[in-house]
Amino acid sequence: MLQELLPATLFSVLLVFVRVGAALSTLPGFGESYVSPRARMILALAVSLLVTPLVQDTLPGEPDQVSVLLALMAGELFIGLFIGTLARVFMSALVTGGMVMAYMSSQANALVNDPASQQQGSIIGAFLNITALVAIFGLNIHHIMLAAVVDSYVVFPVGVAPPVADFAQLMSQTVARSFLIAMKLAAPFVVAGLVLFLGVGLLSRLMPQVQIFFATMPLQIIKGIWLLMISLPAIISYFTGQFADLFMVFQQ
Repeated sequence: MLQELLPATLFSVLLVFVRVGAALSTLPGFGESYVSPRARMILALAVSLLVTPLVQDTLPGEPDQVSVLLALMAGELFIGLFIGTLARVFMSALVTGGMVMAYMSSQANALVNDPASQQQGSIIGAFLNITALVAIFGLNIHHIMLAAVVDSYVVFPVGVAPPVADFAQLMSQTVARSFLIAMKLAAPFVVAGLVLFLGVGLLSRLMPQVQIFFATMPLQIIKGIWLLMISLPAIISYFTGQFADLFMVFQQ
């Protein structure tokens, strides 16, 4: 009896591990470059062992052909990568918004290597990215991410072809929503920057012999730091709320 159950159990764990592992390799916080791949693999295996009994009823039986097994694994890999990439695209709102904030604060050329986005970006965007990741784990929103992966077995059953058209539509909506959120986060900086530029433009007309734009650059930097200081709690609170709502589409 044990010899019959063991292969079926290993097959179920393997299928779950493919989707969970693909999701954890791309989800924010879990799939960062500074996270050890070995630790990520151990975490994915542990989560798979816990999730397998919960989704056992939705898993198909062990196939007789290797081609069918590879097709099942490819579908699971695609779904897991889609879930993680969707969250990763949404996180890009902080990078975009941070770049706009830096531009309006005369810090557009202050570029740093962002460890979260794994690319060079503005110093404000990198700061917001790291702060948001800390808030996500501090507020237990990573539990919502893991719950979305588990609930995806009901929305996207194993063995059923992934709805590619729906995936494309959801991804396009997420990109548009991410850009909209970025503009909302940077709105105070844009308004304050336009007011400052208007005042500087009037002063340059009154005193054309003075290089007023260079003289007011320190003021613009101080204005940006002050705005970031007073608006940071609202920025992180709004973004984390929107980030948690992103995974509601995977709920049962």
